[in-house]
Amino acid sequence: MSKVSHVIVAGAGIGGLTAALALLQRGFDVTVCEQAEELREVGAGIQIAANGSRVLIALGLEERLAPVISEAAAKEVRIWNTGQTWKLFDLGADSIARFGAPYWMLHRGDLHRVLKEAVEAIKPDAIRLGARAIASEQDDSGVTLVLQDGTRLRGDVLIGADGVHSVLRGQLHGSERAQFTGLMAWRGLARTADLPEELQRPVGTNWVGPGGHVITYPIRAGELFNFVGLVENVEWTRESWTEAGTHEACAADFEGWHPLIHAVIDRIDTPFRWALVGREPLESWGAGRMTLLGDACHPTLPFLAQGAIMAIEDGLVLARCLEAMPDRPEQALAAYEGLRKERTTAIVRGSAANLGRFHNPALADPVQGAAYVEREWQPDKVRQRYDWLFEYDATAIPIPG
Repeated sequence: MSKVSHVIVAGAGIGGLTAALALLQRGFDVTVCEQAEELREVGAGIQIAANGSRVLIALGLEERLAPVISEAAAKEVRIWNTGQTWKLFDLGADSIARFGAPYWMLHRGDLHRVLKEAVEAIKPDAIRLGARAIASEQDDSGVTLVLQDGTRLRGDVLIGADGVHSVLRGQLHGSERAQFTGLMAWRGLARTADLPEELQRPVGTNWVGPGGHVITYPIRAGELFNFVGLVENVEWTRESWTEAGTHEACAADFEGWHPLIHAVIDRIDTPFRWALVGREPLESWGAGRMTLLGDACHPTLPFLAQGAIMAIEDGLVLARCLEAMPDRPEQALAAYEGLRKERTTAIVRGSAANLGRFHNPALADPVQGAAYVEREWQPDKVRQRYDWLFEYDATAIPIPG
């Protein structure tokens, strides 16, 4: 069997571009097909823990990301109405000392832009826009991606990185449509300088409350402040990251919450809202010369801050497997799935478990709520919950030969 030379990636999100960059750096030719006419990553803040930053550093992106990173000094949990605060764990130098890499907070669009520029620096025409994947075919010698305009692209391997509504996932597994979770999220950005001084700290904060929670942290070197607020809302089912809401509606969903929360809401440029959808993790990801990556195979709720990092890890491990077995693409893709499936499934389950923890009814009562936080966020429980995430090293896990 001839060696793999050309890899097609369907989807130019963070996972697809990470895979493309890792493959290009290892000498593979890569074509990335993206359905959007303009390449831009929607969204706002993103947290990149040590298990993600070590991959980005290994890909040579640290210097390019440095101007837009806010390095976290710590994470904390606060009660929704009283503001009572507990430190979850130190980060900063502690993250580097304990896990070998930093904990970064940055704008999703900044990370996406840096990945895109790095891919195009190696292969300027690697990314094809307006290239919507609708089907695929494969045989013993290769795989064909069929685009909506009728174009047929031939390659040796096809990677479906086309998100939670993945067309290629549906073709491979006939899977059901993503299901609405009953959760609706608000997101927005404010200028950090416009906020109360108490919020102008390099920390990530989880505000937890009955039926909702809020996550805040600085991004873009501290210039901007990221707000994500999640509430249980069975009526709002439109999954759009670009659906603008109003400050009044956002504030109403957090009625009775701490004044600092409302200080942020008041200063958000535009509050956007979207419905969270999800799927059960797949029992099998790929078949033959095709496989899936990121949200296409393991979409997760955003309650461990690991969704994008899983896709980043996927991209590097997949590239390393193909590098190790370039003349055995089917075995390489099977090895990739074998290395990744147990971990990503555990993260999906762990994220779902955090929903009950963040939204617990006990938090409605100040006394019970404080006791609940003391119990659920004990240092040993926090370490058990997070250390295994941060310790994972996608750059060094053994790859079968």
